[in-house]
Amino acid sequence: MNTKTISFPSLTLTEKSQALTADINKNATHSVPGIDVNTGHSIAEALQARLQGLNELALILKHAHWNVVGPQFIAVHEMLDSQVDEVRDFVDEIAERMAALGVAPNGLSGNLVANRQTPEYPLGRASAQDHLRIIDKFYSFNIESHRVVLAHYGELDPISEDLLVAQTRALEKLQWFIRAHLDNGNGSI
Repeated sequence: MNTKTISFPSLTLTEKSQALTADINKNATHSVPGIDVNTGHSIAEALQARLQGLNELALILKHAHWNVVGPQFIAVHEMLDSQVDEVRDFVDEIAERMAALGVAPNGLSGNLVANRQTPEYPLGRASAQDHLRIIDKFYSFNIESHRVVLAHYGELDPISEDLLVAQTRALEKLQWFIRAHLDNGNGSI
């Protein structure tokens, strides 16, 4: 297999990647007042996993938004677009909290792929019901994962706890919208 090096002015892609990688993993030598550096960095590392999960959820929601078809198209298409915006806001909140705790958040695509927590989303063009059934599982994963971080770190950092509680509440509401489309009228999905 031949590899081709793409060059930037006076810098090859490989050199550019190495230079960037060095900066990506650089953390601060401090945390927020009242939380020691090791604890702050530990909490931020747990938040990095949540940043990863929510970044992936936002991408999946946008993908489904583009690929949903069928009689429920417009309702689901528009619902998913607003959910993408809300989930992207959650990602931003988590990244900003991580930075305050002294850890550089990593939202790069390579990191997302290398540390993916869930299987690849299996659908392209498909019915609203098919997309919503799978999206429901991704919501469950993220809600459960938020709860795990809350259980382990909530008492150590009430600010991160508050952020995750608010996000969990909102994620449950967004999942409820998904499940309302899946409900058969008898309370089963």
